[in-house]
Amino acid sequence: MKRSGSKEGEGGDTPSQLIDARINELSDWRGEMLARVRTLIKQADPEVVEAWKWRGVPVWEHAGILCTGETYKNVVKMTFAKGASLEDPSGLFNSSLEGNTRRAIDIHEGDKIDDEALKALIRAAVALNLSVRATRSRKPKNA
Repeated sequence: MKRSGSKEGEGGDTPSQLIDARINELSDWRGEMLARVRTLIKQADPEVVEAWKWRGVPVWEHAGILCTGETYKNVVKMTFAKGASLEDPSGLFNSSLEGNTRRAIDIHEGDKIDDEALKALIRAAVALNLSVRATRSRKPKNA
């Protein structure tokens, strides 16, 4: 039985293979940008796990979801699952700013990415996920 949001995609392809295919099918700047974002995520967190969820969304996880990499006609959108709880000293978040949980970075054609700031944001998301997990594991089972 396959769980929803499972680690395997259609036809048994791995999430990494499905993300590779998405990058290749986007034969314009969006594919290049998604590939670049993916590289920066892996550099920031070598232990990151790639997933393929919600019928076609690349997801990066470490002790929970870090961010997604959606592609639209005019934008590559990185949505951070717990972005509202992250410090963003470089001001990378420019979308979904009104919510209580998520924050996003919309990247348009020609936009420059601050590699170090993005990697710092990824590392902060990992640290937040790990701290939440540690807090949960310390709570008594019957609390």
